[in-house]
Parts: sequence; structure tokens; C-alpha cells
Amino acid sequence: MFNPRRLGLARKRRRLTARVLAERANLAADTISRLENGSNPPDDITITKLVQALNFPRQFFFDQDPQEIDTGAVSFRSFSKMSARERDAAISAGSLGLQLSAWIEDRFSLPVPSLLDLSYETDPEMAAYSVRQSWSIGERPIGNLMGLLETKGLRIFSLSENTASVNAFSFWRDDKPFIFLNNFKTAESSIFDAAHELGHLVMHKHGDPKETRSAEREANGFASAFLMPAKDVRATISRRITIDTVLQSKKRWRVSAMAMAYRLNSLKLLSDWQYKSICIELGKRGYRAGEPGGIDRETSAVWRKVLTQLWSEKTTKNDIADDLHLPLDELEGLIWNLAGLDQRPKNSVEGPRAIR
Repeated sequence: MFNPRRLGLARKRRRLTARVLAERANLAADTISRLENGSNPPDDITITKLVQALNFPRQFFFDQDPQEIDTGAVSFRSFSKMSARERDAAISAGSLGLQLSAWIEDRFSLPVPSLLDLSYETDPEMAAYSVRQSWSIGERPIGNLMGLLETKGLRIFSLSENTASVNAFSFWRDDKPFIFLNNFKTAESSIFDAAHELGHLVMHKHGDPKETRSAEREANGFASAFLMPAKDVRATISRRITIDTVLQSKKRWRVSAMAMAYRLNSLKLLSDWQYKSICIELGKRGYRAGEPGGIDRETSAVWRKVLTQLWSEKTTKNDIADDLHLPLDELEGLIWNLAGLDQRPKNSVEGPRAIR
């Protein structure tokens, strides 16, 4: 049976309105709405037109209902800046990510989630300290945040959204935490986004974070404190802080120059006047639009191990896409940049299916 929900998912993923999709498929203006409402099943010619217009495999539209995501339970970074179409496209990517995640977990044993429930905590500094203590990482800088999160059971996917409006989002599903990161941003920004989403996952597990500005402030405060612990910053930074101090210090904590300056100001190591002056100078040097001389992007150890193992079994990315009835570009958008694998490794590694 043709699945109307699958049609709606594909349309939103392609960022199309019902009217535009009807035009591209050369169908009557109200046809898409009637099909998505399940008013009547499409004939074979109509299905072919939809497949061609959306560039999704034909079988995709005949699969079982997709795993829909409750938008009220999703934490979006910079939610207020997104259009409804961008939000729907990102949520649709999340649904496809859940489908891929289920496929992987049927075949591999992934780390069990190990996150505190800090829904009661209103102090981001204390929440960040509690998570660090729980994970036994003390006050030291985190050399590989993505690797750390994966060992603690977070399921991380990439977003192929080439827009600054969609930074990242996260949610809980079946007691598993999911984070989706926009990898078109700088490496430093992606690290902060991941820490921001971790803040939402531990502090707002039972809430509706997108509705409150205070939740965003809390998640930002958590990310800042988690990545740049107060004791370590105060013990490391000299009393006389210049812009060169900021640029040197950001390398230690692997954050953007702006995030470093903000943290110094929040810890009262920079006065408001000094902070404003340094931000102006950083802007002149190109640090507001990007991160000159930035760090290398973090990649996923879990996805690299999973894909290498699959390749050793002669399972290609095309095979995965075919098995899931997904377009290859959607599969690649979810994991390929994140895994840091542009092509098959020269030496595929045999190994156990347990990913730790």
C-alpha cells in the first residue's frame, strides 16, 4: 500500500510545498494534499511522477510508517531563526536518521547511554560540573568531544543543511539520546553546538526547551562551563588579557575565539568594556564570520568502525541505501562527512560487531 506519511516526509525533506511539488510532478494543484491526507491512493503514473520529482526510491513510499519525531520534544539550536520549511526539513532528516539508527542497532552493539538526568538543576555551571564528575574527566580540556559523547552512548548524526539557521538539534527516543549536527559550520562551532545539545539532553529531558529563551541560555551556559571549566580557566589565564591571549587560549579548549572571550567575560576575567573591545577586534580579523586557522573537524569513531566493518563484509553505502530504500544523498548527508570517509579505506579492518 502507498504510504501517505512517506510522501509527506519526502516532500518536507526536499523543502517543497504541496503546490510546488504538484507543479514539478505535473499534477493538479490539490493532488498532493489529497494524497497526503490519504483520501485516495495514487495510480501508477502518479507514483512515477512523484518518484521523479522527489528523487526518492519508489519502494520508499510503500514502507511502513516513518518514525515521526515529536517536535515538542526536540531542542533546536537557534530555533527562532529557522523558517517553518527549514524546521520541517531538519525534523524529516531526524526521522530518516532514526530509520538508519534502527538498521545499525539491529547489526551492531552500540554503547549504552550514560547520561545524568539533571532536570531539577537550574544552574548550568553546576550541571556541567556534575556531568564531568559523573564521567570522571575532572577539569581538563576535552581533546575529542564527539568521541567522548559516543562512548557515553549518544547517537550522533550530521545534517546536510547548507544554512546558518539550522545549527543542531537533539532529542530523546526510547531512552536513547540523539544529536544532529550541521557540519557546514566551523569545527569549533560544531563542538560548541554538541556541548549545547548535551546541556539540553541532561537539563531539559522532560521539558519543552524550544519554547523558552531561558532554556537556550541554560544550554549555552552549560556548553561554556562544560568545555571551559572555571577552575581550569582561572588557573591557566594570566591576569593581563589581550586579544592574543584569547587567540592562544581558544586552542587549549578547542572553542571559537568569540566563545573564549565570552567565557572570560562571564568569569569576570574581562570587564564588559574589555570584552566589547576584543569582540570588535576579533570581528575585524574575521573571527565573527569564521575561524581563521581553526582546528581540524572532529569525526565519529563509531561510524568509522561501523562502516569499515560493513565494507569488510562487502556491504557498500549503495547497499545500505538500497536496503533502507533511501536516496544515496540522504544517507551520505546523515553520516558520511561525520565519519570522515570519502572513499573506502585501503585496508578494511576485520573486527567484532560490538562498537565501544
